[in-house]
Amino acid sequence: MKKIILMMVMAVLAFTSCEDFLDSQDYTGKNSTNFPSTTEDVDKMVAAVYKSTFYGPFQGNTLEQYFSIANIMSDDMFGSAGVGDPWWQAIDKIMFAQTNQMQDLWKASYEAIARANAALAVINNIPDSVTRNQTKGELLFMRAYNYYNLVLTFNNVPVIEKAPETVQEAQTAPEQRDGKEIFKLIADDLYEATSIMPAYKYDGWQKLQFGKVSRWAAEAFLGRAFLFYTGFYGESSMPKTEGAIDKAYVVSCLDDCIKNSNHDLLPDYRSLWAYSNKYTAKDYDYVNDMTDATYYQEGNKEVLLAINFQYQAGWTTNLHLTNQYGLFFGIRCDGNNMDDDRYHVGTPTSVYPFSTGWGCGAVATNLVNDWKAIEPNDPRREASILDMNHLDPKTFSDGVELTMYHQKKITSVRSAGGTNYSWSIEAMGSKEAGNYQASNCTPLTIYRFADVLLMYSELQKDAATLNRVRARVGLPAVDYSEEALRNERRWELAFEGSRWDDLRRWHIAPEALAKQNGQKMFNKGNDAMMNFDYAKRYNETNGFYRIPKSQIDLSGGMYKQNAGWESDAETQFAGY
Repeated sequence: MKKIILMMVMAVLAFTSCEDFLDSQDYTGKNSTNFPSTTEDVDKMVAAVYKSTFYGPFQGNTLEQYFSIANIMSDDMFGSAGVGDPWWQAIDKIMFAQTNQMQDLWKASYEAIARANAALAVINNIPDSVTRNQTKGELLFMRAYNYYNLVLTFNNVPVIEKAPETVQEAQTAPEQRDGKEIFKLIADDLYEATSIMPAYKYDGWQKLQFGKVSRWAAEAFLGRAFLFYTGFYGESSMPKTEGAIDKAYVVSCLDDCIKNSNHDLLPDYRSLWAYSNKYTAKDYDYVNDMTDATYYQEGNKEVLLAINFQYQAGWTTNLHLTNQYGLFFGIRCDGNNMDDDRYHVGTPTSVYPFSTGWGCGAVATNLVNDWKAIEPNDPRREASILDMNHLDPKTFSDGVELTMYHQKKITSVRSAGGTNYSWSIEAMGSKEAGNYQASNCTPLTIYRFADVLLMYSELQKDAATLNRVRARVGLPAVDYSEEALRNERRWELAFEGSRWDDLRRWHIAPEALAKQNGQKMFNKGNDAMMNFDYAKRYNETNGFYRIPKSQIDLSGGMYKQNAGWESDAETQFAGY
């Protein structure tokens, strides 16, 4: 037990180093009476929390981030990847392949929480009230964000509410609490963040650096958390430690974002995604009609919060600071051939400008079928899904759970040259070669304005803002209904990490997941069919994952495993 406590205490005291926006160093000579006292102090303190929150889960070079598993565990994706990647296929089936699977998410989240606690303990040392409120809001947001990811993944998890002030506190075991109780802490943090953060209007990320948490991001997160809590637990409000957050408050926050943030929908849905950048659009038939005004731009007005990544020219120990989502969710290549014809412009096998990766998250055919049947004229389907049925499945000889459909939103893009792996938009223009594992720095959107409009519509049970989203892509207005709202969220936000939460809070996960069973796919180039009882597995676990065994062991048996994971023999996935 002492080992796990000491690890948490060390995380409070140690701020590790990295580069640029994430810079941090040891604070020799600093203490709680004089730190932070300068703008530089504040930046260093907060940067350490950002690092653990958004980059930490990739340090183990795994797919153990909540955004990743929320996509794969939904009904819109399979685990996929290759014959040697059973841990990703296991996540799709709510099973495990490695004893301590999902430990990277666990460890990075608690590191971030501990750092946020330490920073909040000295937040009043910031003399300027506006800076103090902005900084405090960012820290509260990130602490809530990490607890949210932990609760939705593991349900019953330890709680560290503040930095230890005495040796006795540091030696006291963190209490494992029920997830429903932990939502009170999430509500506390989000209520305060949305109450105090300054209303910096969107100005192209001049006032706030792109990638920073804003008031508007906090309001969007509150909407997500409130809808999940009230839906999943069947409550009308979300309790705080004292009092509760009711629907009226959440609606007022979303209304504030809609009316006062200066964020808005982009005119062209395609311009939200990196494949429409100015350097590749002219060679990609699907977007070659776009102009300077509509090409993809980082930090556009629809983005409320994105993870901002570094570009690196070659393989490095700091890969976790680059966009590894694009690599893991990239198109699988055959025999590790990173430069076959399919990645070139104009070939019969071309998938240009999309590039290679580990092939995780093949799009489930049931999504394609549902979308075509329910909204046949929706242009977002082609904007979101790459149809690869012109390729020979046998060229993916080591790939499994391949459906011949791939998402366009997460996977990295590349320029037209034969061996050019430049996945920085600027590097594409300079013809720099880059590296397929290290050079993708396209930001990953966490929240965007369209989601706010749809949450507002759902809470108000009014179609006005829902139809604003539909009008952007030329679809006719509809009357409000639960079905219309649910479909709109599925189409508009496909592969953006919200579908899994939606299935669970609407209590439709078993029947939705069951549609994946019986779907045609290819394993190692051969015809196959998914044969797995998704509904049964969901009902056994309620969608909660297995707490890593190492954490159970370190607690000396104090921490209890989740329901549905009692037997390793029945819940371990061996792979293909």
